Amino acid sequence: MGDAGDTGDTGDEAVVDARGERCPLPVIRLARAVSEGPGLRVVTLLATDPAAAHDVPAWCRMRGHRFVEARAEADHTAYVVEVVRTSTPEAAR
Repeated sequence: MGDAGDTGDTGDEAVVDARGERCPLPVIRLARAVSEGPGLRVVTLLATDPAAAHDVPAWCRMRGHRFVEARAEADHTAYVVEVVRTSTPEAAR
C-alpha cells in the first residue's frame, strides 16, 4: 500500500490507508471516502490507531452504514464498512 491517507478505488469498493494516523484522522478519511464516492458499496479502512476499534463502529451507527468486520492483520486492522445509501426526495432532484 502507499503512503498513509492513500485511497485505493476499484469501482464500488475502496481501501483507505490511514495507517500511522491518530484519532480522529482515520474516521475523517473514511467519511471523506464515502462522501466523495457516490457509487461506493464497501470501504475498507486500514488503521493502526487503537481508537479506531471504537470510532469506526460508532461512526457507522451515527451515519446509518453497516459495520461488517474488523480483521487483525500483521501491522494494522482492516475495518470493513458497507455503505448504505438512502434515497430522499432531495437526492432525486
